Amino acid sequence: MKYLEDYEIGSRASFGRYEVTREEVLEFASKYDPQPFHLSDEAAAQTYFGRISASGWHTCAMTMRMLVDNIEKEKSAGLGSPGLDELRWLKPVYPGDTLRVEAEIIDVRPSRSKPDMGSTHNRLTVFNQHDEPVMTMLSIGLVRRRPAA
Repeated sequence: MKYLEDYEIGSRASFGRYEVTREEVLEFASKYDPQPFHLSDEAAAQTYFGRISASGWHTCAMTMRMLVDNIEKEKSAGLGSPGLDELRWLKPVYPGDTLRVEAEIIDVRPSRSKPDMGSTHNRLTVFNQHDEPVMTMLSIGLVRRRPAA
């Protein structure tokens, strides 16, 4: 199990592989972000996007999937998250793109009020298959501390 004490400021990780499909882009947009440029080739052609693009919120959801898969792979003692900061969508994500994540730990803090846990602060960048950054954010993860021996 990977506990709070196992995380080091400055450490980096690269993980994930998420293939964006047209069907999923349309399904997500239909349910949660039904703007025309996420649903119609014709409408998207008249915008900055040029063609159907994934909702930024869909990009967040795909990123969350890669984060959870990585947490499970690392066997992290994760406890969820109180939120994120500085979310930016830098480039459109299109059907056919393949996404991946790079993370850097920028802070590790034991909790002042809950001695059995703490938090990691991470700078996340999501890249497409051309190594172009498409999204950045600062995420906060809650993590258990190592139990006393």
